[in-house]
Amino acid sequence: MTILFLHPNFPGQFKRLAAALAKDGRTSVVSLGDRSWMRAGQVMPGVTHAAYEAPTQSPEGVHPWAAGFDGAVRRGQQVIETLAKHKRAGLEPDTIIAHPGWGDAFFVRDFFPGARVIGLFEYYYRSRGADVGFDPELPSGIDDIFRLHASNATQLLALESCDSGVCPTAWQQSLFPSAYASRLKVIHDGVDTGAVRPDPAATFILPNGHTLRAGDEVLTYVSRSLEPYRGFHTFMRALPAILSQRPACQVIIVGAEGASYGPQSSDSGQSWKAKYLAEVGAELDIARVHFTGALPYADYLRVLQVSRLHVYLTFPFILSWSMLDAMACGCVVLASDTAPVQEVIDDEVNGYLFPFHAPASLTDMAVALLADPLAQRQVAQQARQTVCDRFDFDTVSLPAYRQLLAH
Repeated sequence: MTILFLHPNFPGQFKRLAAALAKDGRTSVVSLGDRSWMRAGQVMPGVTHAAYEAPTQSPEGVHPWAAGFDGAVRRGQQVIETLAKHKRAGLEPDTIIAHPGWGDAFFVRDFFPGARVIGLFEYYYRSRGADVGFDPELPSGIDDIFRLHASNATQLLALESCDSGVCPTAWQQSLFPSAYASRLKVIHDGVDTGAVRPDPAATFILPNGHTLRAGDEVLTYVSRSLEPYRGFHTFMRALPAILSQRPACQVIIVGAEGASYGPQSSDSGQSWKAKYLAEVGAELDIARVHFTGALPYADYLRVLQVSRLHVYLTFPFILSWSMLDAMACGCVVLASDTAPVQEVIDDEVNGYLFPFHAPASLTDMAVALLADPLAQRQVAQQARQTVCDRFDFDTVSLPAYRQLLAH
């Protein structure tokens, strides 16, 4: 069997799946990604890598609401032009597993008519009931709603271009049109719970050179980017009071500046980090707040392993890997009571929930949880057990994918 993975930033969500399938002596694994997005020299044992050149930019005059779709069509065409060279050399995949959100899989079913196409579907925008309009500090105008509605054209064509699909969580699946429900199954990317686990001997060296150890009073927050979509503003507004009441607490904040999902800050081009530091900085004991930027994976895990309390917030949006990783590391997780989180965390059983827009509630709960870590031992153990039972890659995700591939 030959399996072709399509992801502009391969391996992306397919890291563990592609590696596991490549170990199967009966399976040939090929990947295709955008050369401009992929890390130079990236190698995955057993996987034959190929790359396409980034598509050309949309011309002037394309309606701004349609620019994303135009770019996706261009990317889909670029994928086919690249695959044509490999097809002439003998490539005929039996199955294509794709992240079609950028257009990569638009045309492959027609180009490889004998192949089955499975898509990973992360998110379908809704004008109500999800991220749009969730935060009054980021109001959505009617034009924003129309633009997002138009952006779903990419997802709709992707749905029509795939034979079946997977969604990481049931809530994310529920956002897609009901007409496609029968072809979308819930399979999470999976967590390597053998590697992502508690380590009582873990240490982490702060940017100032000080070493923190598992058991120290450490409060952690992780996000790809420090932005409101992941509750960075709520977290920052709670910090001054938390630090005032917990004088030994050290705070580690992991994430890049800028925005990955929501809008950029509108304040004179400054980042969200700068904006909220300016808002609360006068009240903040900044010597105990450590911004690390983005971290290598091993360092990121050590941050979670030394954490006494991990805070996670999100709009009703895609659930972050970091929350599940924190739970797998045996962290006590204090998270926003939003839909994707509620699917995983049972309040006071395997974590704790608080209202997203209530920094005062975050403060009160964080102070109480930091003060009595021994009382939270069972909650932390149950957090890890939840991930092992429901999200472990080897025992849950991989068998589900193998079953999907077999039918």
